This record gives sequence, C-alpha cells and structure tokens, in this order.
Amino acid sequence: MRGKRGAALSTTQIILLSFLAVILLGSLLLALPISAADGVSVAYVDALFTATTATCVTGLVTLPTVTAWSIFGQAVILLLIQIGGLGVITVLSGLMMALHRKMGLGDRLLLQDAFNLNTLSGLTEFLRKVICGTLVIEGIGALLYMMVFVPEYGVRGIWISVFTAVSAFCNAGIDILAENSLCDYVFHPLINAVTCLLIVLGGIGYIVWWDVVRVLRERPKRPFRHLTLHSKIAILATLVLIFAGALAIFVLEYNNPLTMQEYTLPQRIGASLFQSVTTRTAGFATLPQQDLTNGTALVSMLLMFIGGSPVGTAGGIKTVTVVVLIASAIATVKGRDEVTLLHRNLSKQALRKATAVTVLSFGIAFLCALLLSVVTDAGLLDVLYESVSAVATVGLTRGLTPLLNTAGKLTVIATMYLGRVGPISLAIALNTKKESGNSIKNPTEEISVG
Repeated sequence: MRGKRGAALSTTQIILLSFLAVILLGSLLLALPISAADGVSVAYVDALFTATTATCVTGLVTLPTVTAWSIFGQAVILLLIQIGGLGVITVLSGLMMALHRKMGLGDRLLLQDAFNLNTLSGLTEFLRKVICGTLVIEGIGALLYMMVFVPEYGVRGIWISVFTAVSAFCNAGIDILAENSLCDYVFHPLINAVTCLLIVLGGIGYIVWWDVVRVLRERPKRPFRHLTLHSKIAILATLVLIFAGALAIFVLEYNNPLTMQEYTLPQRIGASLFQSVTTRTAGFATLPQQDLTNGTALVSMLLMFIGGSPVGTAGGIKTVTVVVLIASAIATVKGRDEVTLLHRNLSKQALRKATAVTVLSFGIAFLCALLLSVVTDAGLLDVLYESVSAVATVGLTRGLTPLLNTAGKLTVIATMYLGRVGPISLAIALNTKKESGNSIKNPTEEISVG
C-alpha cells in the first residue's frame, strides 16, 4: 500500500495512528467542562489518561469514573471502550458496510491486519458476525445485569447495566458502580457469573466463536475433535489458566485476614474464581488488590501477563503464544526438530512471532516498572503490579494509579498504548527499511546457549 514515492502509510501504521487519533479526540471531549461531574474541566493529563485507558480497554483510572464524570463524560468513555474493544478499523469497516459502501482491496487488507487473520476470504462476513455477535452478547449481559441493578438503582440501573456489560465484554474493567469496583458484590452469584462469562467470551477470541459454531452445526458429535488447532489451544489454555489460577489463589488467600479468612467455603471458591478470571485482562475487582498476599499478587501478575486469546478483546501476550513457547521448550529439551501440538507441527513463523511478542512485552513492562520506580516512591511490588497491568491492558491496581504524578501518568499512558496496539505492530510500523531480495547471506556460526 505504497504510492509512487513510497510515502503511503502501511496498514500497520494506519492501525496504530487510528488508535492514537481516537485517544486524542476522546481526550479533547473529556477535557470539556460538560464531561466533568462538577462542570469544571479536569486536568488534561487526566482526560488523556482516561481516554487512553478506555480506548486501550485497560481500566486503570486516575479519577473515579462514578464520581468524576457526568453522564456525557461516561457516554464518551463507553464509546471509547466499545471502539477500543472492537478495534478502530473494525468499527470504521462496520460503518462502511452499514452504509452499503463497497470495501476495496486496501480496506480488506487493513481489516485483515486489524484482525490478524491469514486470509482475505470471507472477511466481510466475518466482520458482520463479529459486530452482530458482540452486540447480542453485550445486550444479553445488560439484560441480566438489569435484574440486579434496576431494583437497586431504579432507572439509572439501566445505564449502569449497559455500561458494565460493554466494559466486561471488552475486558475494560471500568465501571460506574463504586470507587472499589465490584467489591460490594463479591458474594453476588449473578453479578459474578455474568461478569465472568462476558470476560471469557470477549477474551476467548472471535475466531474461536465461529469455529465452535461451525463444528456444532456440521459435526455435533465429539465437537472438540473437529475444531481447528487454534481453537483447541485457546480453549484448553483458557480453562487450565482459569482453574489453576483459581486453585492457587484459593490456597494463598485461604487464611488471609484481609481478604478471605472469614469467608465460607463457597464464598472462597467464588472469590478465587473471579480473581482468576478478571486477571485475564478484565480489571474488575471483588477483592482489594492491595490486600492480597505477595504470592497471590505474583500469580495474578503471571495471569495478567498471559492475558486472553488472539483476535478478541483481551490483552496480554495471549494464551496461544504461551502454549507455543512451552511446546517449543519441550521440543528443544527432547531434541526434536519439529515443534508439535495436538498431533500438528507448528510453523517456524509462529515460533518466531511468539518469542518476539513475549520478549518485547517483557521489555516494555520492565521499562515501565523502571520509570515508575524513578518517578514515584511506591513499593516494588506495587510498581510491578501496575506495570504488568498496564502493558497487558488489565486495569487492576494495588492503589498506585490515583497517586501517580504527571510523569507517572504519562509513563502508564505510553505503556497502555503499546500494550494495546502490540509491540510487534509498533516495531513493524517504525521499521521503514525493506530487506533486499539480493542481500548477502551471512555465514552461520554455532554459539553456546543456556
């Protein structure tokens, strides 16, 4: 997609700039007096921080969403969450489709890159399914929330239900209930169940959705066997991480007097399960994160860093990435030339990309932690928690976010943006050099590793 002089932007650059444009536009709207609850404009850095956390579906906030913003401001935030969850290019492509405008090859390439797909085949139909499926699931979630919030808050409960449903499905973790997130509903079975379900459905990835639907229609007997390798990995990894994480949190928090010591056994199980699910880049909290044991905080950081699955609303390095790395490590230890998963060989490109995503994401998290350590006097665990939460676009904090100074806010803003657009995309966008097809091959030399 380059012009005669090579000045045209690549699809990756367009995607990165589109996110940036939405963030800046959102920040200008949130900086208006009409967006503030008291009618007085908030500081621009807070407006920028809020626009970034909403568009990047992170959830870290410097100002309480429920008290700092007016209905107009909350509506702007909700719109940014929806755009960020679906993706700017997806929303624009959906509008083109609604206006019956034909998508050209450039538009399709752009959409293909936005979804990280390997083919242009059936792209328009895939887009239609994604948008319709998203709206349907969010609508059902909102209706279920209304069963609780309307009796409790009256008419305002409708707005709360819609906002929470969209935020949960988009894995944003921003709510307009209270300053302590969902801690007041830690024992509420419906709120917990609906929120967890929305988080998982948004984070599992659109590819898995339609693969499951396809198999249930065509081969309902033993459906798991007929899923694609991607879907099998995403589903199995999601289940393992959720239940293994819940078990670890249950054990580590069982006798913690600040969290679950006084809970009954079912309450402990429910709270542990919710903590495990929400760390998969959702950001809602039913337990105060600063009260968790150090062990639980470490487990939560690992779950946050891994995140959800590709081509969904979740962040992190993704479940499939981690499984590919583990499979590669096992193959290396066993001396195998091919990396195999579920009786399928993985491509070298997948291995290289998984390694690059993990290394670059770790590097961004480390740099964020280093900068926050310099500009704040917070404890190391709080800084690490904040950094991983930002780069994985999770939104959980141990109380550090509202205390950040301007330098700290700008650091987290940059980290959230990099975490959302992806380190690989950023590297590709910034790399303007093209490898020549006739480049000289360098000689190979063995080195010692490990």
